[in-house]
Amino acid sequence: MQKEVVKDRQKNLAAKQSEISVMLVPQRKSSVIKESIIRKHLEIQDLLDRNLRTTLSHLEVEEQAAVSALDWLMEKDLPLIQEIEQQLAAITVTLDHMDTEPDTLGLFRFNMFSFCSTSTRVSSLLDRSESCNVSLDDAKTKQILSHTDNMLLLVSSLTPTMKNLVKSYSSDVCLDPDTAHPNLLISPKGNSVTYTDTWKELPDSPSRFDATLNVISLQSFSFGRHYWEMDVTGKTYWELGVTYPSIQRKGVAENCWLGRGDESWCVEFFNGEYTAWHRGVPRQLLVTKQFCRIGIFCNFLAGTVMFLGADDMSPLFCFCAGSFSDSLHLALCPGHSHNGTNAKPIVICSATSPSPLV
Repeated sequence: MQKEVVKDRQKNLAAKQSEISVMLVPQRKSSVIKESIIRKHLEIQDLLDRNLRTTLSHLEVEEQAAVSALDWLMEKDLPLIQEIEQQLAAITVTLDHMDTEPDTLGLFRFNMFSFCSTSTRVSSLLDRSESCNVSLDDAKTKQILSHTDNMLLLVSSLTPTMKNLVKSYSSDVCLDPDTAHPNLLISPKGNSVTYTDTWKELPDSPSRFDATLNVISLQSFSFGRHYWEMDVTGKTYWELGVTYPSIQRKGVAENCWLGRGDESWCVEFFNGEYTAWHRGVPRQLLVTKQFCRIGIFCNFLAGTVMFLGADDMSPLFCFCAGSFSDSLHLALCPGHSHNGTNAKPIVICSATSPSPLV
């Protein structure tokens, strides 16, 4: 009978696995959701492209009109300039002959009269052909730039979909100094941990790690979705994760280390390489970028713990526990200073918004 029960349970698990592989939520296939998201992004891109083309076409038409107006004025000025040059040449010739040919005085007067008439026309033309009279609408251009800036700000605030979604579950958390290894220095606000060479004489409470350089959060979480972000700038070694309160804290047993037992999940960074740990099983991550910030997204509804490179919200690794049997604490290990190369603290970044309850 037990054998049949086990077989039936295996069959149910296989059916559930098959369901999850093709279904993201009830009655909605993952491929359909992906196609819908892709289609909407393409529509957004098409909308932005059409808006760009329309805006540029308006500016180009106005630019062409202004250039055409300037060309027309320049063409209109050209015959008058030629006429002036001819009259000046005639006056010059007349002046050259006045000393030797007195009869040229009448011709000079006639040329000067013609020139004065032309001068009046020139003055009239100059009034109409000022270059400042032909220009683009600067006020409209400024409005276009202003609208474009506003659109950029709006799109920028909405575009990082996963960043906005994940950060909406940010939860305030502080470290519990009563759990910290004696070589760890916890900041007064409980938002950072630093390794020190000085062993502090502290009461040996059951909650304190006495051999592994760990510290866990004062708060625990048992439902909903929660996100924490840690600044690890300048560090060459660290371990970040979540743990049940039942994690072993005394001695050098393997289970005291984050991710080495059933009670905790972590990602470790050492010598430029990332490794995910749970139940003592290491998983080497194919990540080459050294992130300044690491995020941990814990989803009790899905039973998952996801680690992210919070600089650009790229996923590093995701553990699926199915369900958690106890509440979870944030857990940090800053590692030894390694002759000063790993002396920087791990800093918990402030929560940007309250965490939803569901």
